[in-house]
Amino acid sequence: MTGPGIIDTSVVIELPNITDPSLLPAVPLITTITLAELSVGPLVTDDRNERVRRQRTLQQAESDFEPLAFDAAAARALGGVAAGLRASGRKSRARAYDALIAACAISRDLPVYTMNPADFAHIENLTVVSVPHPTAR
Repeated sequence: MTGPGIIDTSVVIELPNITDPSLLPAVPLITTITLAELSVGPLVTDDRNERVRRQRTLQQAESDFEPLAFDAAAARALGGVAAGLRASGRKSRARAYDALIAACAISRDLPVYTMNPADFAHIENLTVVSVPHPTAR
């Protein structure tokens, strides 16, 4: 796909390992939700090396992107996302970050690029682009 698209947290984490730019949107964007999710990472591991790696990922994302805010339009879109997930039998709380990212994308009519497309299943009015994990063959 060409044009802008939101890359989710799974893609941001693997960005240094993605060697084929055609797998990504021409204009990759992130949301403040991804920054929030990345901010949790260093705080929830006891492994010092992993903490350093996660902190670097967060700092690189902060440096490389001006994130899209979760604004009033996204808040309104979240209502539909949560209702759709509930109607499908999925609990929106289980994948709260994904639901918030989806709402940002829907409110801006942008696709979401992810390595975990199942996380966005059953969300209406959302275009999901699957990005293969760099280690997948």
